[in-house]
Amino acid sequence: MIPPIASRFVAGESPAEALDHARQLNDRNVKAILNLLGEHYDERRPADEDAEAYLRMVEDIESADVEACISVKPSQVGLDVGTEVFHENVERIADYAAERGVFVWIDMEDHDTTDATLDIYEKLARKHEGGVGVCVQANLKRTDEDLERLADLPGKVRLVKGAYDPPADVAYREKSAVNAAYERQLEYMFRNFDGGIAVGSHDPEMIAYAEDLYEEYGTDFEIQMLMGVREDAQYDLAEEYEVWQYVPYGDKWLSYFYRRVMERKENLLFALRAIVGR
Repeated sequence: MIPPIASRFVAGESPAEALDHARQLNDRNVKAILNLLGEHYDERRPADEDAEAYLRMVEDIESADVEACISVKPSQVGLDVGTEVFHENVERIADYAAERGVFVWIDMEDHDTTDATLDIYEKLARKHEGGVGVCVQANLKRTDEDLERLADLPGKVRLVKGAYDPPADVAYREKSAVNAAYERQLEYMFRNFDGGIAVGSHDPEMIAYAEDLYEEYGTDFEIQMLMGVREDAQYDLAEEYEVWQYVPYGDKWLSYFYRRVMERKENLLFALRAIVGR
């Protein structure tokens, strides 16, 4: 069983627990992006097994009457094995989900995976007329050009600041530079996209900026946040905007929980208070 500390950030080990969490979110007018934990497989078998698990989750979402979709990590479904394996598994998932009306997000990982990820996204966005989405990272210097490529495609684009640690020759390293890039890229999206904008941020200033851009341009958008992070704000925002919560589940929760509590001071403090019973 997942300890109470980690359960703030992970919905449970089973698909049923993830769907139960999605129903609870729906009761608060928040939708769920379900992500089976697992990444960086260097053999095909576990990549194929997780792809099959996503197919079963698609079936569960279709039959469970919940507002939910799935999000898949490239290295989870074969990118570390080979680009062809990754593309094959993602396309299989997207095709299966499209038949059942379930949206599929393709996460973005390290900077050297960007081309392979955008290539399969572009193919599937055209094939399924917008039934897929992709994540791009504001801290990468290439993202301005990538957004120009994505602007006319159907589908959705999630803009995040970037949780990885790319080298300075390909990424902005200073927080102020990343924030400036995020604002610049967000403004480009509201000005040039027809819709499908996902504001992936917990930063109140960035969310407020997105609200201002919506007032200026009227472009449809949604807000996406992680399970366990600023959940009260998620519920408040859902009273006025479309809000999705990224919901991890599965038995590989320990490494995910460790990353969550180490990446933000507030999460680490929460974990420490829980340990001492406060």
